[in-house]
Amino acid sequence: MIVTDPIADFLTRIRNAQQAGHKVVEIPSSNEKKALTEILYTNGYILKYKFDDEVGHNGVIKIALKYDLATRKPIIRKLERISRPGLRQYRKANELPKVINGLGIAIISTSKGIMTDKQAREEHIGGEVLCYIY
Repeated sequence: MIVTDPIADFLTRIRNAQQAGHKVVEIPSSNEKKALTEILYTNGYILKYKFDDEVGHNGVIKIALKYDLATRKPIIRKLERISRPGLRQYRKANELPKVINGLGIAIISTSKGIMTDKQAREEHIGGEVLCYIY
């Protein structure tokens, strides 16, 4: 199966696994997806992750999903793809979006790598707005 939008596939796999109540989700690996996974982990949206380069062509990323202990609901409420192959969304450093007044994160692909909107603002660089997570 050829995936035309690997980031949308990444987000959809996490979304589907959460709806099904899975504890772990496996996603085909790429450097872009590894960077997205690390951002999710550092911002507390997932429990842990493991890059397994032995499996398949490029390897897989195993992500342990995080749920609220009391309500059993997923910590990630929404994963929303913003820039897509048919319509790229670029923003300057001073135009970067704030997701729910800073409660969520926007993931930006910049010339210095993939980072959150907060990091991009601090470094005064714009880029492509990949997705919103909250």
